[in-house]
Amino acid sequence: MTKAYYEFFCPVKVIAGHAALEHIPFELATLGAKRPLIITDKGVRTNGLLEPIETAFSSTDAEIGFIFDEVPPDSSLETVKKAAAFYREHQCDALLAVGGGSVIDTAKATNILVTEGGDDLLKYSGAHNLPKPLKPFFVIPTTSGTGSEVTMVAVVSDPVKNVKMAFASYYLMPHAAILDPRMTQTLPAHLTAMTAMDAMTHAIEAYTCMAANPLSDAYATAAIKKISQNLFKVLDNPKDAEARLELAQASTMAGIAFSNSMVGLVHSLGHALGAVTHLPHGLCMNLFLPYVLEYNKSVNGDKIAELLLPLAGADIYAQTPADQRTDKTIETIYSIRDHLYELTKLPRNLRETGKVSESQLDEVAEKALNDGSIIYNPKEASLAQLREILQKAW
Repeated sequence: MTKAYYEFFCPVKVIAGHAALEHIPFELATLGAKRPLIITDKGVRTNGLLEPIETAFSSTDAEIGFIFDEVPPDSSLETVKKAAAFYREHQCDALLAVGGGSVIDTAKATNILVTEGGDDLLKYSGAHNLPKPLKPFFVIPTTSGTGSEVTMVAVVSDPVKNVKMAFASYYLMPHAAILDPRMTQTLPAHLTAMTAMDAMTHAIEAYTCMAANPLSDAYATAAIKKISQNLFKVLDNPKDAEARLELAQASTMAGIAFSNSMVGLVHSLGHALGAVTHLPHGLCMNLFLPYVLEYNKSVNGDKIAELLLPLAGADIYAQTPADQRTDKTIETIYSIRDHLYELTKLPRNLRETGKVSESQLDEVAEKALNDGSIIYNPKEASLAQLREILQKAW
């Protein structure tokens, strides 16, 4: 069925491949910049991931202005202010984010301060509160999961008020996403699994939720296929550069899909669980994905059934009778999670995390009910129904 009306937007240039990093100085020059601030974390720097980037600059007239490597796992307003101060002090003219979700969010927020001036980030929080384009900004992801390199959203914590501040604007989208397999080759197995399931959830929810459109569907199904075909290859052989690149591309494709068609109840529950227990986002996605699909299938079983083809391949799709494809899709996701648990101990239920008590489930359900992602879920959910899903995931 053709949608009566939809919009699709992704202005981010994607530079991908086995020598993608070497193109950074040239790409910056096309935007009139040659002195970037690198924003990263200690882990990325310790693992030597900045070395090929630094080498790429060594033979050009561009130079790295400063390397700010103090981004914590959960970025804060204070971190952003610090990064902005170094940008100004070292007279930088662009930003390079090298890292995962927290690093990318920090860089997006830093870009607001260095473009707009001052230190008051809060006046730009919420949706579409930025008045003009920001400084040249590239993202080099070191995980294959968040898709933040192609989204217009940043989330930064305010530890004083104990809240997470969200920023959304088309101006927050990076000018380019650089996908190079060298950046994810040292990612440990459990993080590879967790971030891949984050991307898988982005793609599946983008496809099965209410704002899906033909273009986001194309990106979502391609992402699902790449993850299902390459995740276990990478876990068997972490140095498989081809498969690593495929996962990186899948994460970006899933990011493009969900930033245009939104996500649903898996994210509502995941955001809520993350807020209450501080479990990583990708882990929360893995926990809830099949349970939410089971809950939604009475409303959108046909869409779930269509995912069997990219998820399990042509043979299994053809061998499965049409009326059984919905359940076969969900069953395939359960078996992927079981296999990941065997290989990496990635928890499949709340009990296996060892960090959640049954007494917290009511609070998680209440927070999930008030989470914005629930609006796009194809099936409405009451507090009691959310509590039921949580009990199944227990």
